Amino acid sequence: MKFGLLSTAALCGLFLATSTLTPAAAQGVKIGILNDQSGVYADYGGKWSLEAARMAVEDFGGEVLGGKVELVTADHQNKPDLAAAIARRWYDVENVDMITELTTSSVALAVQELSAQAKKIDIVVGAATSRITGDACTPYGFHWSFDTRALGVGTGGALTETGGDTWFFLTADYAFGYSLEKDTGDIVKSKGGKVLGAVRHPLNSSDFSSFLLQAQASKAKVIGLANAGLDTTNAVKQAAEFGIVAGGQKLAGLLLTLAEVHGLGLNAAQGLVLTESFYWDRDDKSREFAERFFKRTQRMPNMIQAGTYSATLSYLKAVKAAGTKDSDAVVKKLKELPVDDAFAQGGKVQANGRLVKDLYLFEVKKPADSKKPWDYYKQLAVVPAASAFPLAKDSGCPLTK
Repeated sequence: MKFGLLSTAALCGLFLATSTLTPAAAQGVKIGILNDQSGVYADYGGKWSLEAARMAVEDFGGEVLGGKVELVTADHQNKPDLAAAIARRWYDVENVDMITELTTSSVALAVQELSAQAKKIDIVVGAATSRITGDACTPYGFHWSFDTRALGVGTGGALTETGGDTWFFLTADYAFGYSLEKDTGDIVKSKGGKVLGAVRHPLNSSDFSSFLLQAQASKAKVIGLANAGLDTTNAVKQAAEFGIVAGGQKLAGLLLTLAEVHGLGLNAAQGLVLTESFYWDRDDKSREFAERFFKRTQRMPNMIQAGTYSATLSYLKAVKAAGTKDSDAVVKKLKELPVDDAFAQGGKVQANGRLVKDLYLFEVKKPADSKKPWDYYKQLAVVPAASAFPLAKDSGCPLTK
């Protein structure tokens, strides 16, 4: 009798095991969009990034490997432990193949580490720390859109070269802020400038008065805002109340996007200098994509949303080219195929997972210079990919040693 029970159990186990071995060709893929949908970065990426990913799936055709492309999404609330728990459930229970967007650097680093353990691909778009393809790189991790070093080269380098040679930083007190302050400070010093000091504020601050008073008292020519989302917009609004710009100091939005400029309005944002990897009105490809996005959302995309479109589309192209969703095979294709879409033309993915492409230095227009809705930027310069991003071998990524 015991033998019979064991045989039945073994047969059931064999059936369950074989039933899970459905050929990948009949499975399609499942992609997770994990980001902040209710907090300080909800406009920066949020539900708008999910809409951009939907556009990528539709533009690709909705199917790959003989099955449908599915999207799942969740709000990580800027909590690394919550994000890791969601990612673990997605990988272990819901059979998610790739996770992207990943706003917030502490979240991105946590999910990237977990993804490497699970041998699953993650493509970071919304988080900024250069560690993602530096010392924290993994065989399955990618970084799209921008990073703290590229932003430092663009905004920090340009302002220092044009006379803004003393800096004081207002820094978000977590991994992203530290990285942005360090990378920009290094660029400023390499150009002959000086960093006079820094003050750190909690994420999602509502009162910047004490921090701004310290920045004002420093007499630095440039106050670098090493923060993002609502933290940046609140700091800019309160800086105006203190008369900081009127007093001769310049504000540098080190991670400022079209979404925050729109939230501020041109009266408050005019004159800000910033670096983005995408602007909707730059060329015909960006305008065509942006106009389709606008019809769905009633807003123009920023570099996070356009980058999520590109990351999703690039992943699907790599799966198709590999003929499988096996992560190792897809990683190989992601690093081989050029990235050529509305977000990036002629982009290349390095051995450390870093997408390299040109970025752009912009100044926010005065209200009188804006000729139509969402006409917010004047381009000052192109930041070449070769200047913005180090070679993989120089990035600190141990995979490239």
